Amino acid sequence: MNKLAVIGVGKLGLCFAFNLERSGFSVWGVEANIPYLNELQNRKFRSSEPGVDQLLDTAANLIFTDDLNCIVEHDITDIFVMVATPSLPDGGYDHAQVDRVAGKLKVLANDTGIERNLYIGCTTMPGYCGLLAEELKPFGYTVSYNPEFIAQGAIIHDQLYPDQVLVGEANKQVGDRIQGIYEKMVLNKPVYCRMDLLSAEITKLATNCFLTTKISFANSIGDLATRAGADADKILAAIGSDSRVGGKYLGYGFGFGGPCFPRDNRALGKFGDMMDYPLRISKATDKVNNEHFQFQLNQYLLNFSEGMEIVFEGVTYKKGTTQITESQQLRLAVALAETGRQVVILDTEQVTRQVETLYPGLFKFTKELAS
Repeated sequence: MNKLAVIGVGKLGLCFAFNLERSGFSVWGVEANIPYLNELQNRKFRSSEPGVDQLLDTAANLIFTDDLNCIVEHDITDIFVMVATPSLPDGGYDHAQVDRVAGKLKVLANDTGIERNLYIGCTTMPGYCGLLAEELKPFGYTVSYNPEFIAQGAIIHDQLYPDQVLVGEANKQVGDRIQGIYEKMVLNKPVYCRMDLLSAEITKLATNCFLTTKISFANSIGDLATRAGADADKILAAIGSDSRVGGKYLGYGFGFGGPCFPRDNRALGKFGDMMDYPLRISKATDKVNNEHFQFQLNQYLLNFSEGMEIVFEGVTYKKGTTQITESQQLRLAVALAETGRQVVILDTEQVTRQVETLYPGLFKFTKELAS
């Protein structure tokens, strides 16, 4: 078990491969994007994610390749799949990249009689991994579900210090293997939540949906307090001081966004519909997030007349990242600029380039970097 493969070494998979390698494993990172792969192989890739550049320079037992045959050639039996599962228009997930990987793995299995363990680390719709397990069983693969709970801007740290490790295990023996890998990698003592595939898939979505619900609750109470003339921050701090509630994700500010929270929330709602059990709290959370956006927009419009300058110190979905996916900050900046307000964005050069490409001429930018 000292040899591992990570299929898909994008933002999440790359960090995971680094953390496995630094823990003593020999890791093969399989990547289909050839230009990106070449940058990794030549150690030319540079990332805004903390720790990535240093680990790329020092990782001695991490080999990058586009050839899945490395799994057979090096007798690798533990394979993590970290490819993208983008959202579909109906709120579900597109599993096409996982399906393509599965198709290639079937071909490899034709030449071996070895059982291999597949660990799906990307977010999937509940029920998908069970179907995949049945599809791959005749080819000698087990399928387990092992997603991660990380935050952009702290991926390396969050993988090393997880609160929980979620394992939808193919069977107890495979679950023990996954836990053994993590016990060698993590630097704390997380809770290992081991269960069946379907339960784990629901758990992943439900965990993030609880957080979006908490954020929307905090913002709705904050909006109410603001409307009434009360102190939103003190109210929420008092609520969060109750141990039954907790203060994390209970601040008053922008709505939730980013590459995970909105889509997991919608996906759980979609799954509820599929099960003929409409998950009203998921849909209400999205509705509240949009209502909060409108409330913030109206507050800005009341306080800044047309032509006045408004400065946004950062328009990523959260500080410390370059991600603008579903950023409520950027959404608000765009809406204000379109009403005639002069919006100035203070952010990093990388973020500024993204925004200029999407909204040419809409904003002013400073040359300073946001702290």
